[in-house]
Amino acid sequence: MHTDFIGFSLIKMYSRSVISTLVIVLIALFSSYQSVAQDAAAGGGDAAKGKELFSTLCQQCHAVTDEKVIGPGLKGITKRRDTAWLLKWVKNPQAVISSGDAYATALYAKFQPLVMQSFPDLSDDDIKNILAHIDASAAPAPAAGPATGGAVAATATPASESPSGLFTAVLVALLVVMLLVLGVLLVLVTILSKAVGPTTGEGGQATPFLQRLKTSLGAAASNSTLRSIVLWLFVFVVTKQTFDGLYSVGVSQGYAPKQPIAFSHKLHAGQYQVNCNYCHTSVYKGKIATIPSANICMNCHGEIKRESPEIQKIYKAIETDTPIEWVRVHNLPDLAYFNHAQHTNVGQVQCQTCHGEIEKMEVVEQRSSLTMGWCIDCHRKTEVATKDNAYYDKLVALHKKGSKEPLRVANIGGLECSKCHY
Repeated sequence: MHTDFIGFSLIKMYSRSVISTLVIVLIALFSSYQSVAQDAAAGGGDAAKGKELFSTLCQQCHAVTDEKVIGPGLKGITKRRDTAWLLKWVKNPQAVISSGDAYATALYAKFQPLVMQSFPDLSDDDIKNILAHIDASAAPAPAAGPATGGAVAATATPASESPSGLFTAVLVALLVVMLLVLGVLLVLVTILSKAVGPTTGEGGQATPFLQRLKTSLGAAASNSTLRSIVLWLFVFVVTKQTFDGLYSVGVSQGYAPKQPIAFSHKLHAGQYQVNCNYCHTSVYKGKIATIPSANICMNCHGEIKRESPEIQKIYKAIETDTPIEWVRVHNLPDLAYFNHAQHTNVGQVQCQTCHGEIEKMEVVEQRSSLTMGWCIDCHRKTEVATKDNAYYDKLVALHKKGSKEPLRVANIGGLECSKCHY
């Protein structure tokens, strides 16, 4: 009994210490969060407003890091040049170069014949907001001379997120963990409170906790009803897992192979909104969407980010006349017929319907199961795109005579075996 009481006391002490520690860490992180937020807001500009301007005007030619895109990286630009100079430069860079400014002349010599676009309509506050966003998105670089700079062009690559978002996520996660730990400790305290209670055995002596626990477990194990419930639950779980495993054979949902070149759909289709048809040239007019050739890549990368190691792989493929061995992500069995044009052009099905939010994927993965049941379910639910298509006029008229439901793919042979298997 004395030992049980000591264990119970230790648990209570441990509970208090853990909770106190979590509270202290939470307060410390909150203070750090406020400090970082204040630092990000410093510098006379609104980083949130600057981010919007930056993404609209700057991100195509500049990065907030040291990386060169078309113009130089902007990391630490407020350390290399003062605000007054930057205001003049952004509004009229040609005038600053013509004035004989040494820094501007060096930039022009390095990047000529490219000259940054003038932005006379931007206010001083707008430019300060952009600079604040750059400072908040990338750690300031050490002061450097003209040789490290570049023509501060009008655009840039995507900026990294502000530290405030990370701190918010950490605070929320820590709060959740603290609540879970608190709940577990309360359960332990409750159990131990009962364990050290005044339970007595024969002769009026207290029964040890371990003996009471052993007795309780033995009684539960000898209960036929409980054994039956556990057995049937076990059989059910095993059976379900077996059938789930059988049904998943040949299904590659979630497959995201590493490609020979790190191509980002998030950057191209998402940020820069390049139409799928630009790279996959037959997606609207052919059976297959086609994989883009290296020449299509060179339409942009003949000038943009040529020094990138990934882009250099494309140059090497062209120079050696070697095809880029892209790894296919979405595969259908040979016995299934699928026509891209029939879906994307005639059916006006969006790419995201089958491929998921491709514009948000850094690495492309198979989001849908692409099973026969998945296709049939889509045919049963999808309405035929009959608007401004005279081919369907008579079919729509006949369908309306016998049904009030809209004309769906299933109504025009979409469930026929020969539609997909030939």
